[in-house]
Amino acid sequence: MASSPLFQSLRPAARDLPESGIVELVNNGRSKQDLIPLWVGEGQLPTPDFICEAAYGAMVKGDTFYTHQRGIPPLREALARYHTRQFDRAFEPERFFITGSGMQAVQLALHALAGHGDEVIIPTPAWPNFASAAEIADARAVEVPMQLEGECGDSQWVLDLDAVEAKITNRTRALFINTPGNPTGWTADEATLRTILEMCRRHGIWIVADEVYNRFYYSGKRAPSFYDIIDDDDRVIFTNTFSKNWAMTGWRVGWISAPAELGQVFENLIQFSTSGVASFLQPACVEALDKGEAFVERQVSTAKQSRDVICDKLAKTGRVHFAVPDGAFYLFFSIDTVENSRIAALNMIETANIGLAPGSAFGLSAEKYLRLCFATEPDIVSEAGDRLTNWLMNSI
Repeated sequence: MASSPLFQSLRPAARDLPESGIVELVNNGRSKQDLIPLWVGEGQLPTPDFICEAAYGAMVKGDTFYTHQRGIPPLREALARYHTRQFDRAFEPERFFITGSGMQAVQLALHALAGHGDEVIIPTPAWPNFASAAEIADARAVEVPMQLEGECGDSQWVLDLDAVEAKITNRTRALFINTPGNPTGWTADEATLRTILEMCRRHGIWIVADEVYNRFYYSGKRAPSFYDIIDDDDRVIFTNTFSKNWAMTGWRVGWISAPAELGQVFENLIQFSTSGVASFLQPACVEALDKGEAFVERQVSTAKQSRDVICDKLAKTGRVHFAVPDGAFYLFFSIDTVENSRIAALNMIETANIGLAPGSAFGLSAEKYLRLCFATEPDIVSEAGDRLTNWLMNSI
């Protein structure tokens, strides 16, 4: 296949993309009976009825035509209201642009900033799609590995900002920051965000701030944000999605938040990629933003309980190393004697009936780690913890 003339004639930036290490595991175990699937970033709750009913009502009413490339005005207004509530400052609808998923938001943000010969710095471990989005644009993703420091039970992921600055060159166009982070749960405090912002100001580079997990924060209403510290003219583009907060992963709707003067650029990028998000989905997103607060709070509360359950079970084994995540809904951990996370994850599917994501999917520094998504009910996570513990005792 790889040696065929047809394959070799493709553009290298597309041809040479690696297969997703997460999707490989999902495809391998998707049909296995009674498997507990904690490999992807979603829970088991379906989208709430009040959101679904709004989409159905819009479809029946005839909202099935082409629509605003930037998103329907009521949705952009709802996003402004939502952000005003969250950040206690005024937001204008003109800075919001509706995209066909959070992934498209990431892709369009990077396509606006970086291309052939450019570099995008990405702290890792990180969701692999960040780097791939840069590479599809023919830019180069530059990894800065984070370190897990301290003893288990009192450890934390640390981003060395001097190491980040050392990677900045005259080709650097952007620094991609995902906080709270996937897969580690690392969450930057405000002092760290200020240092990052000042660094990027000095060097004249952009920040792409992926705040998808901003609400999944376990020490307050929301995580610290660049919104708390930026000026209107700062070079910061935010990417986000409806997927996580409102259990809408299959809907594929996200948004970009950027200075309003960039509006025509993002409208063009949307027009020339998807020509907008389905019109009947957008009223449902308005309902999610305006009426979904109780559902979000329920999800965050459940995730916190499940986090505590899995951390307690694995800590008791004495063989698992991790930092208790401050945010997001993943536990990223290593196991004594496990060197190849892909082989370990494949073995767990077959022998423990549990689906985890291999750390090798998240960057060169994460080969020995595994990721477990705990965005589901505590009893399910508890059973998964028991299966994992038994696997530890009997398989390695």
